[in-house]
Amino acid sequence: MNLDSAKEIAPVVFSDTYTEARRKVLLAAPQSRPYKSNATGPSGEALFTDAAYFGRAEAKKLLVLVSGTHGVEGYCGSAGQLLFLEAMLHMALPASTAVLMVHALNCYGFAWDRRVTAEGCDLNRNFIDFSKPLPTNPGYEEMAGYIVPADLSDETIRRAEAAIAAFQKVHGVGAFQQALSGGQYTRPGGMFYGGTEPSEARRTLEQIVTDYDVASRDEVIIIDYHTGLGPFGYGELACEQSSGLEGYERAVRIFGSSVTSLELGTSSSVLIPGSQDAFWQRALGNRHTYVCLEFGTYQRPAGRVTLRNDHWLFMHKPEAAGAELGHRMRQATKLHFYPQALNWKEMVIWRCHMVHRQALDALTRSG
Repeated sequence: MNLDSAKEIAPVVFSDTYTEARRKVLLAAPQSRPYKSNATGPSGEALFTDAAYFGRAEAKKLLVLVSGTHGVEGYCGSAGQLLFLEAMLHMALPASTAVLMVHALNCYGFAWDRRVTAEGCDLNRNFIDFSKPLPTNPGYEEMAGYIVPADLSDETIRRAEAAIAAFQKVHGVGAFQQALSGGQYTRPGGMFYGGTEPSEARRTLEQIVTDYDVASRDEVIIIDYHTGLGPFGYGELACEQSSGLEGYERAVRIFGSSVTSLELGTSSSVLIPGSQDAFWQRALGNRHTYVCLEFGTYQRPAGRVTLRNDHWLFMHKPEAAGAELGHRMRQATKLHFYPQALNWKEMVIWRCHMVHRQALDALTRSG
């Protein structure tokens, strides 16, 4: 890559729809294995998560690239994965190292421009152990009717915003953000709902991990692409609480001091239960290093308002999801989590290439 190549590569790797993104991935990785979803797209089309493996089956070092955990954020993640292939990084792997690419893990959300799964679950709150008591979130319980109100009239929105401002004044902005996005398990259809059982997308990831014998590997690095938090275009590498400080320290050795940690309070995210890293921690323990590569888009409260409208639509007026109102709201969600600006795309490309290279370098050194 030269200094102008990111601008040239952007239209090659970025897509405008889930269907286009999948077509590009299948052309670049024709050996991909499809995992069909029970859900369908806005036009009734079939939806798939696709897995592609590169390298020797017996390789003990593995890089896993996951896109679309939060559906609509898959535009960025799919571009990152296609960039990896365009850079031919999969063509020069040592015998000890392989790559597993999971494209559009939450294919329903990608196709419908939603963060949630077909069940209405936030997949990154769905990886909890459902045999144990569900986490509680009293702050969300208190504010649920204001976070996703029953209607979007001017008066209702005014009351809701006033109630949110009053909560923040009493408890603090940070407490509201924790209540809002820290995960809740009592309000189906509400924001950041973790569900009451494993979602189809979670089961798909579990099946892929079994099919490719990921648990037998000696060292696994996972890059999970996300958008929506942090400064515009900046790619934060965040570690989740599940891996603890040991996981953070492993990530710092691989990616450097820009890595952030929920444990240390340096991440732009809040503490969340049931993140994807909880799954990897259970499966691999200290043999894995998970990082969420989070690209900033637009600042709060724009994201909350966009998500409020999306959840209101599918909770209270689902029949309009395919009509003009639904198209308008879904387009707003897409544009929030996938800015169309070329400079944003260029920043994503440069950061992804750096992170991909660092991960492969680390696996090669350790091998």
